[in-house]
Amino acid sequence: MAKVVRFHKTGGPEVLQLDDAAVGEPAQGQVRVRHTAIGVNFIDTYQRSGLYPIQLPSAAGNEGAGVVEAVGPGVSQLKVGDHVAYTGQIGSYSEQKLLPADRLVKIPQGISDEQAASMMLKGMTVQYLIHRTYKVKPGDPVLWHAAAGGVGLIACQWLKAIGATVIGTVGSDEKAKLAKAHGADHVINYSKENFVERVKEITGGKKVPVVYDSVGKTTWEGSLDCLRPLGMMVSFGNASGAVAPFNPTILAGKGSLYLTRPTLVTYTASREDLEMTSKSLFDIVLSGKVKIEISARYKLADAQQAHRDLEGRKTTGSVILVP
Repeated sequence: MAKVVRFHKTGGPEVLQLDDAAVGEPAQGQVRVRHTAIGVNFIDTYQRSGLYPIQLPSAAGNEGAGVVEAVGPGVSQLKVGDHVAYTGQIGSYSEQKLLPADRLVKIPQGISDEQAASMMLKGMTVQYLIHRTYKVKPGDPVLWHAAAGGVGLIACQWLKAIGATVIGTVGSDEKAKLAKAHGADHVINYSKENFVERVKEITGGKKVPVVYDSVGKTTWEGSLDCLRPLGMMVSFGNASGAVAPFNPTILAGKGSLYLTRPTLVTYTASREDLEMTSKSLFDIVLSGKVKIEISARYKLADAQQAHRDLEGRKTTGSVILVP
């Protein structure tokens, strides 16, 4: 039997409970992984709260890393003892898990299991957002909300490596220092400053070609006002709540803006895209240009507290569970 964190109904962190579960042997195309580290992400809280509906009861979590313990029929690319990582597979808050082999990637030498578990979702999200959703070019001014969060700190470093001008928003002076230390050229504390006016000041009134917004409800309108004509609004999260329904003509009135709501699942749907995206992430981390920092570690049994701290904006960088 293995320990697993499940929820049988949607709600607050208190609905998470530690259960025992039989894992079994891998079937065709599967492997069994013993988790050594598990990533904690906002999508986990969205599924638990019901914002992103999933079938219940469900194990929590979407990202992890560990060691292959058993290999099922038809699997040739992995063997027992391989260190692997993944994201996009619900139920990672567990000691062991059966997983499809074609959704796993081997962790290269030089990257720890803890790093891999804390960066697959966040790091590959940054990769596709800045290289494919909107291809950031050297010199581009970019507005990134929640610049001191797990995704934000990776983004600040990677954008700086590209040569972009990074404008980040944060909610405290402490987080402002953190974002600055990770490559943000300009940091706006939106608890003290109007980020729309500051973006206009920083860009000399030209505003930005792209806004990356994982905050949602509280930054939505301001984000649109930071875009220059034909700019792209990239909405990829709802940390402050879901954006209210709106009339699409607002995009016309603000300068024929583009809006996209991308997901990592779509951008890594094929094996080819998964390998390309993960390799790009591993390469930038191994180069030293992007450092993965784990700010908090929790025991699997303390998943409730991990969710409380994440939703309470008490964390920076990456958060992991350790079985």
